[in-house]
Amino acid sequence: MNPFKSLIDRFRAIKRSLTNWREFGSFTSIFFPFGRNMYKSDLVRSCIRALADHTSKANPVCKDKKLEMLLKMRPNPLMNGKAFLYKVRTMYELTNTVFIMIVRDDPTKGNKPVGFYPVPYASFEAMQAQSGEIYIQFTMPNGNQLTVAWADLIVLRKDYNSSDIAGDDNSPILETLDLIETSNQGISNAIKSTANLRGIIKSTKAMLDPKDLKTMRDQFVQDYMGIANEGGVAALDSTQEFKALEMNPTITNWSQMKEFRENCFRYFGVNDEIIMSKQKPEQMQAFYESKIEPFLIELSLEMTSKLYTNIEISHGSAVQYEADTIQFMSTAEKLSLVQMVDRGALTPNEWRAALNLHPLEGGDVPVRRLDTAPVEDVKDNKEEDEDE
Repeated sequence: MNPFKSLIDRFRAIKRSLTNWREFGSFTSIFFPFGRNMYKSDLVRSCIRALADHTSKANPVCKDKKLEMLLKMRPNPLMNGKAFLYKVRTMYELTNTVFIMIVRDDPTKGNKPVGFYPVPYASFEAMQAQSGEIYIQFTMPNGNQLTVAWADLIVLRKDYNSSDIAGDDNSPILETLDLIETSNQGISNAIKSTANLRGIIKSTKAMLDPKDLKTMRDQFVQDYMGIANEGGVAALDSTQEFKALEMNPTITNWSQMKEFRENCFRYFGVNDEIIMSKQKPEQMQAFYESKIEPFLIELSLEMTSKLYTNIEISHGSAVQYEADTIQFMSTAEKLSLVQMVDRGALTPNEWRAALNLHPLEGGDVPVRRLDTAPVEDVKDNKEEDEDE
């Protein structure tokens, strides 16, 4: 039986089985992502792209190699492992609350996870059955509803404060985005308003008929303000006078625009160097520790708690998302790690992986230079020499 084919029917059955629902807790349990679509902002998209790109490099590691391969290669039929992490991180930054639905196999086959779907909800409602189990009812963008048990949802939250279920919205950054949009429109309008000649034609003839005034204006525009007037020079007789109107629109200066951008960078925890891939190794290390690693820790903890029982966890079962921090080093720093290979701290293949080189046969065995040895071995050898 294909578990994906009957997915919707199974969740409809869950919904029919729930009776006498009541709101979970004392908070308002219906949540909507904050109104405006921030993802249309080029600055916001650049910030989120940097976060999602670097997050998507992480690799899942767990004892269950079948589960590890599922998470790495094809969490669901529409996404590979990299695309899955990219989408989850993007939703995480935009909505501050992301749900990943766990699709499980038939209970007769062990109820094992066979798929993971980020839920693209428009809103959701947290509810609790009489049995005490929590359910989330999602309203999709197309209006359809989907009800999923809390036990089958991996939930990641940012700005987790006022609600037990969801993270707070992104409303604090919207004012900055409005200022950036207003500034961009102001610059655009200023360019348009000053690109054309503007002024008043004054005639010395007394009491001209309105039709004659309109004819005089139209003739001037046609002769001197069109494309045909390549020289940009106008000629008038003594009965006419043209007075130019100076347009000096007020626009946001560069220092103000820079501050708006920096405010957005601070909100998402990135900077120009990260976005433009010009970061130094120490900057990349700080970015990883502050923005990538905390997300991976939360994802690892949530997956572990929802995929394994307490007994399995106590015996070492876990899902861990790891990113290779060695990749943040410069080429010179990576080459210097050959000293760690000489001392057995790194295997040859671990060092080659840092340089993006293929592994060698037998390269997974630690090696040690002949002139280095563990302290105890040196001591024993020295005592042997003295005895002789």
